[in-house]
Amino acid sequence: MRKFNVAVVGATGAVGEEFYALFKEYDFPIAKLLPLASERSVGKVIEYGNQEIAVQKLTHGIFEKEEIDIAFFSAGGSISAEFAASAVEAGAVVIDNTSHFRMDPEIPLVVPEVNPEDIAQWRNKGIIANPNCSTIQMVQALKAVDNLYGITRVDVSTYQATSGAGKAGMEELVKQMQDFFAFKLSESECNAFAHQIALNVIPQVDVPMENGFTKEEMKMVNETQKILHKDIEVAATCVRVPVLRSHSESITVTFEEGTVVDVDAVREAFANFENLIVEDDLENGIYPMPKNATDTDMTYVGRIRKDIYRDNILHFWNVADQVRVGAATNSLRIAQKWIAMEDS
Repeated sequence: MRKFNVAVVGATGAVGEEFYALFKEYDFPIAKLLPLASERSVGKVIEYGNQEIAVQKLTHGIFEKEEIDIAFFSAGGSISAEFAASAVEAGAVVIDNTSHFRMDPEIPLVVPEVNPEDIAQWRNKGIIANPNCSTIQMVQALKAVDNLYGITRVDVSTYQATSGAGKAGMEELVKQMQDFFAFKLSESECNAFAHQIALNVIPQVDVPMENGFTKEEMKMVNETQKILHKDIEVAATCVRVPVLRSHSESITVTFEEGTVVDVDAVREAFANFENLIVEDDLENGIYPMPKNATDTDMTYVGRIRKDIYRDNILHFWNVADQVRVGAATNSLRIAQKWIAMEDS
């Protein structure tokens, strides 16, 4: 099997660190691994298999110097905007986990289980965009039922873990909970989030937009339409909750008029869809929860039920690990599909 020189940009972040375990688990064909980060992380060591590899400084010339074939970017949109073109010019394919390139019409936005054929568009600009974490787990489930019935509208409320704000978000929750048990919660600082996250929920993820929605909510609207290649209506309410990892979503899907939802058929469609697992036994307390989804590469669906007023409406609950399914794992699956396509 052909092996590749691989760079991870954002090597010491929450998503960057997840890649190293995934490379091992997926037996990813790596010839050389290059962890890249800002100057303040230079010299830190990452563990990959039995190796310890020093983090190097991200520069424009490093991709050509190290002959990088695949570059995973997870260091923020401004970093991707500045350095992705240098990786492409050096001959690498860039798989970008930030929001910077997602809505560029010439750059494919890919969830491999949903629209793998779009990967072929990578040659337009040498870049494949990884969607928003909340969008990924939602469109996996939507695609399963869109194949069964025609979707016209989606209403979703998210319950997003602190991992969505990276290491700083998770650390802030832990620190505030420690302060709570030490009777010092009132002294806790709020840096990663605008408000206290411990013992609280914050009904705002990202900045407000003029239409009253937030940027995160509009990402779910626009990205869903681009990935599914359908001009469906989407309305999202994104909420931050005091959970370390794994996002949850309450999803309501409206199908074309005249559709009569068959819940058993929906369960079967979910069960047969790649990387979806059905956990749906309300009487016995079996349904998806962040506790069980964390550190897995599957998306879990449950609480599957037809609306009590309209036959063409479906409700369900959806959970996936934001750091893995919503970021690193999706990027790795894109890379696997890209390799298979290039080798075919």
